[in-house]
Amino acid sequence: MAKKITDSVEAIEGEAEKILEEARTRANEILLQAREEAKKIVSSQLSLDEIKPKCDNIVSKARAEADKKIKDSEKKAAEIGSNADKKVKELMELVVNIVTGKS
Repeated sequence: MAKKITDSVEAIEGEAEKILEEARTRANEILLQAREEAKKIVSSQLSLDEIKPKCDNIVSKARAEADKKIKDSEKKAAEIGSNADKKVKELMELVVNIVTGKS
């Protein structure tokens, strides 16, 4: 029974870590795209005065989107962890009831 609980908690933790890693990966991809676009803009023959605001805007939007995705993933991971704690508590109560003969 304890093995099932441990396995369930580990599975939930693994899923939360996976969600966070996916968010980080996506955030990095967004930032990489923004850098690539910025390099393209910089290498073009437009004046720097025209390019700088566009570049800053792209990077700013990319960071904002990445931050939002990370926060959303952290929230989802926290919810998963919270649900795991509830399940562990329920399972422990069940085990105690079985051991004490209350079920």
